[in-house]
Amino acid sequence: MDVYQTWLNAVADNVANINTIRSTSESAFQERFIVAQAVEEDGRPAGAVVARAEFGSAEGQIQFDPNHPLADEDGMVRGPDISLTDQLTHMLAAQRAYQANVSVFERARDAYSRALEIGRS
Repeated sequence: MDVYQTWLNAVADNVANINTIRSTSESAFQERFIVAQAVEEDGRPAGAVVARAEFGSAEGQIQFDPNHPLADEDGMVRGPDISLTDQLTHMLAAQRAYQANVSVFERARDAYSRALEIGRS
């Protein structure tokens, strides 16, 4: 479940910084990607953990905006190379995966509760 929360946080950070503008002498905001790694216990799958975060291009996109206070002498600024469509797609995938895991936990809890009720009878 932590993987999905971290993934959603990274997507939210990417969306929040999609319009971050910097001067052309600075690096652009770098898109964050979460890399998950499978975990095994006793040779069996036991979930996943966040292995690391990877970052997108620091070059970003050079844009012409001569009125921006960070524009260089040619009127250029640097923005991140992030697609809002891609970010929303990632957010939907993470949210649906999270919801699927919650459903599994709820069904397992219900099954254990029923088994306890049968044992009490």
